[in-house]
Amino acid sequence: MACTGLGLHLNAQAEDWPTKPVVLVVPYSAGGPTDVVARMLAIPMGKSLGQTVVVENTVGAGGTIAPARVARAKNDGYTILIHHMGMATAPSLYKKLPYDPLKDFEYIGQVLDVPMTLLSRKDFPANNFQELMAYVKANQEKVSLANAGIGAVSQLCGMLFAYQAGVKLTTVPYKGAGPAMNDLMGGQVDLLCDQTTQTAPVIKDGNRVKVFGVTTPQRLTAMPQIPTLDEQGLKGFDVKVWHGMYAPKGTPAEVINKINAALNVALKDPVVVQRIADLSSELVTPDRATPQSLKTLLESEVKRWNTVIKAAGVTAE
Repeated sequence: MACTGLGLHLNAQAEDWPTKPVVLVVPYSAGGPTDVVARMLAIPMGKSLGQTVVVENTVGAGGTIAPARVARAKNDGYTILIHHMGMATAPSLYKKLPYDPLKDFEYIGQVLDVPMTLLSRKDFPANNFQELMAYVKANQEKVSLANAGIGAVSQLCGMLFAYQAGVKLTTVPYKGAGPAMNDLMGGQVDLLCDQTTQTAPVIKDGNRVKVFGVTTPQRLTAMPQIPTLDEQGLKGFDVKVWHGMYAPKGTPAEVINKINAALNVALKDPVVVQRIADLSSELVTPDRATPQSLKTLLESEVKRWNTVIKAAGVTAE
């Protein structure tokens, strides 16, 4: 079958791509964990592509404005998205979502995982995980659980903890991880579950909070003395802030392959590897930095979090 003129034109465009800078959209503010990762990756990805990768922060609505922007963008590969597990939780949190994570995007690949830790104020009555479980079950809604806001990963981690522990706690939303951590250290709230990029410095200080466990199935290389929640009794507890990279639906496969190749180059960059390790985080292996791997992960995570969020009765407007 002969190629149409349009087909030849699109193929030529894909072969020449990129001929101008690529915009990498971040759903959160500059300086936050996702933004830090995006800016790390942008430099080696740009070198690999032969064009600058420009990071743009499109914030608001719990991280849903940026995906909506990318879903509506021209599907030529010049506007792409990096997002964390919020891509999987948004469909259950929001009654009206202006995009469908499973239908409106092409998948580029997974990027990295950021573990989380469960903390309490320094003078919290429990001194280990078993004492913590006994205390929250006895006191339930008297126990306050801080988070960085609706849809934040700290809220999701706390939600899963309460769900698996079988308790109802009083959640206290803040406008960001910083204020939540400050109030935890100040003794105004009892518990907080947040990313190691935020909690590791406080934990290593040793005097401002208590730490009850790591949210991943394996202990952290950087802090091996902290047991996992799974090994302490919350079997199957697994929350890591996984990140993925996406493009608008219909972006040519040849372009997706080029972006994926640049991503894989960036994931091996020595500077990126070292900086991610310093943040107690973990870049994905090559078998996970693929379109199919991200697609499979997103599908399974949408189902998993739908169960947890529905059970918690939490919604966002």
